[in-house]
Amino acid sequence: MKIRLSIIVIGLGLLVCSFTKPAYRLARLKYNGGGDWYGDRTALTNLIKFCNSNLHTNFEAEEETVEVGSAQLFNYPFVFMTGHGNVVFSDQEVRNLRKYLTGGGFLHICDNYGLDQFIRPQMKKVFPELDFLELPLNHPIYHQKYDFPNGLPKVHEHDNKRAQGFGLIYKGRVVCFYDYQCDLGNGWEDYGTYAGDAQETRQKALKMGANLVQYALIQ
Repeated sequence: MKIRLSIIVIGLGLLVCSFTKPAYRLARLKYNGGGDWYGDRTALTNLIKFCNSNLHTNFEAEEETVEVGSAQLFNYPFVFMTGHGNVVFSDQEVRNLRKYLTGGGFLHICDNYGLDQFIRPQMKKVFPELDFLELPLNHPIYHQKYDFPNGLPKVHEHDNKRAQGFGLIYKGRVVCFYDYQCDLGNGWEDYGTYAGDAQETRQKALKMGANLVQYALIQ
């Protein structure tokens, strides 16, 4: 499929080539429904910096914003989504997001707390035939450049529940990764943004984020 091939070529190029001028960006997903899609304001730019330094990617330093139904969605190999509240996908957005994900794109959804009840039914509209499955600890996502034998690191405590990583798996590939009771995006933010921030936890969050980016680029 042409879309998938183009995204694979982009991903491989980002991992193995060095460009004089960065040519690609990671994007934040803007959605309707009233939820704060703009949360974790410094998260993605910090993850980009970390990936450029440690994975030797060559992303533009600043993130972009892309709407769910936009044709521009296909320009990004990795899209980040976060928030606390309501999410609504229109029928056109559902079709566009499904085409992006089945064609080689990757969506990381971060539950910034309170997103779960809204995002699950919306993603079910995108993939009615799929359910979010908790990924086993031996899944490649946890064993890219950085090894996480115990799965997702716990970043922020909310309900005294363990961190869980769920995936929507389409034809053997995780097309959407959903971190729940973990808050990876909070861990990527500028150090000191939240009371009780610890550098060790922040580094774990960034390393796990880098694993997600690497998985998205090479699968």
